[in-house]
Amino acid sequence: MLDGAFLSHAILWLIGAMTVCAAVTSFIALFAMGRSSYRKD
Repeated sequence: MLDGAFLSHAILWLIGAMTVCAAVTSFIALFAMGRSSYRKD
């Protein structure tokens, strides 16, 4: 079951999931920093 093709696909999916999570998190962080600059508290 754990052949080379399965391991390469699993590593590729892991890298893809990490990339998507990093992109979403950085977008939310930039959005929050942009909103906090002109908000009146």
